[in-house]
Amino acid sequence: MIMRSYRWCAATAAALLLTACGGAEDDGGKGQSAVLTKAQVRQTLPDGEAMTGWQESARPTAVAMNKLYRQQACPIKNNAGCEGSRFYGVSTFQHDDNAAHISFLIIAYDSEQAAREAYDVLWDGYYSKRVGQKAKTFSLGPVGDERDALLGSAGFHGEPGTITQTRVGTTLLWTEAASAGKGCVDEDGARDLAEVFAERARQAQNGEDPSAALVG
Repeated sequence: MIMRSYRWCAATAAALLLTACGGAEDDGGKGQSAVLTKAQVRQTLPDGEAMTGWQESARPTAVAMNKLYRQQACPIKNNAGCEGSRFYGVSTFQHDDNAAHISFLIIAYDSEQAAREAYDVLWDGYYSKRVGQKAKTFSLGPVGDERDALLGSAGFHGEPGTITQTRVGTTLLWTEAASAGKGCVDEDGARDLAEVFAERARQAQNGEDPSAALVG
């Protein structure tokens, strides 16, 4: 079990709870990671129980990938990066104390190879641009199989924002956080969100019920 404190501006301090020891890891050389079902994709997305102190803006939703959702998930030329994708999912949260909001997004692929091939395509082609041209990179540590993170601006008036992209086996995961107030979104908070999401994906691919959470 891993516990780590963090703070979102005036929000109550919380801890990161990973019910499996060691955090998000690979499958230990046991073979290819499992391909998730639509139900598992929905369960991987953090819900109200996993996000103590936050209000759900949109409950976890998973859909079969089609033309419409490819345009949303992979909004670049010819929807590059969505090859081999099976399901797309989203959940969102807000915090009244500091006007912060968080989005979790997931694409589940039909193989690890498809997820690996999509990783750079989507990061370089779209998601890395979500927090402005002057965003700075920061380290997420050993989260998932691949990972990237940026801290920059997420609004018209320079509001702070972070985005992380992580690959865990057959899935690509994103966390986006933004706030109306400066200092309310930071690197530590982004790391916690990415680690919770990555661990939930690892648990699902191991056939477990995702249970990693942020707890008060």
